[in-house]
Amino acid sequence: MTVEETPDTPVPDRPWARRAARAEDSFHAWRERRARRRGLTPVVIPYRGYGGGDWVRVLCRVLLTREQRDARSARARIRGWRSFVSIPVAHAEVIVTIAGERVTVRADRGGVVDVDVPVTTRFSPGTHTISIAVEGSEPVEAPVTIIDPDARVGLLSDIDDTVMVTALPRPFLAAWNTFVMDERARRPVPGMAVLYERIVNAHPGMPVVYMSTGAWNVAPTLERFLGRHLYPSGSLLLTDWGPTSDRLFRSGQEHKRTSLERLASEFPDIRWILVGDDGQHDEELYQEFVDAHPDNVAAVAIRQLLTPEAVFAGGRRSADVPHRGAPWVQAPNGAELAEALEAIGIVPTR
Repeated sequence: MTVEETPDTPVPDRPWARRAARAEDSFHAWRERRARRRGLTPVVIPYRGYGGGDWVRVLCRVLLTREQRDARSARARIRGWRSFVSIPVAHAEVIVTIAGERVTVRADRGGVVDVDVPVTTRFSPGTHTISIAVEGSEPVEAPVTIIDPDARVGLLSDIDDTVMVTALPRPFLAAWNTFVMDERARRPVPGMAVLYERIVNAHPGMPVVYMSTGAWNVAPTLERFLGRHLYPSGSLLLTDWGPTSDRLFRSGQEHKRTSLERLASEFPDIRWILVGDDGQHDEELYQEFVDAHPDNVAAVAIRQLLTPEAVFAGGRRSADVPHRGAPWVQAPNGAELAEALEAIGIVPTR
C-alpha cells in the first residue's frame, strides 16, 4: 500500500515566492548530493503520532547524518543550531510498519512526513509503537497514542509563552533560545504542568496535543522540555520554515488554523479545551474556531503575559478580541487558571 506524498497546504500561486521556493529546493538538493558523497546517510527522526481505532497519523522527519545511528543518538546530536543546518531529504520514501502492515509514504519537500495512514488492525486505546524505516537505515520505533473512542474532551495547548517562557516575538532572544540554549535553560510557566495533569486525570483517554509555530527542527528539544517538566505526553504539531508558492515564510497563523480544522475533522465528537496566551494571535484563532465549531469547544483558557513579557512581546491583544460562544477564562499562571476552570466545572474541585 502506498500513501501519497504529504501535501503542502494549497495556496494562491505567486511567481516571486515560487521562484524562491524553487531556489531553496535547488539549494537543499545540492547540499544533499554533497552530503551523500561525503558518506552521510538518511535517518528517521520519529515524533509521537496519534490515531483512532483504524487509522494512525504518522509524524517523522528524514535527515542526513554523518553515520548511521539509532534515533536516540541522532536526536541527541541534532539539537540547537545544528537542527537548523541539518540536511532534510526531500520526498524521501519511507516505509511505515503498523501491526505487521507495511505502508509506503513520502516526505514533503522539507523531509517531513505528516499523513493519516488507514490500518485494518483495530487498536485498543493507549500508547502503541509503530516502525519507520528509510533507505539504508535500520527501522526506528515511534510512539502513537490511540484515542479512546469514548473520549469526549481533548486538550490542545500552545507552547510558546503558554507552557514555556520563550519570548518568541523578541527576535534576538528568540534566536538565542532557538540556536544556542537547550531545554534545560528554558523556563516553564508556573503551574501549567500541574493544571494539565489535573485535566488529563479528570478525563482518562483524552487526546493531548501541543501546537506551535516553531519549526520541526526544534521538536526533539520541545519533547525533552515537556518531559523534563512533567507535562502530560502528547503529540507535537509544528511547521516548516522557508518559502512556498505563496510567501517567503510560512504563515504561523495559517498553520495553527489548519491544525485546528484538521483536529475537528479527525475527532468530530471531541470538545477541546484550548489553551493559549494573549501575546500573539491565539485568542483570534481560538475565537474563529469557536465560531466555526461551537460544539467542539469545551472552554478556552488564556494565559496572561506578565507585564515585562507583554512589553517585549509587543503588547497584549485581548482588548481587540471579543469572547463569545464558549466559556473563556484568563489568568497569569496555571494555578489561577485552574481555579477559574474549577469555577466553570472543567477541572474537578480538589
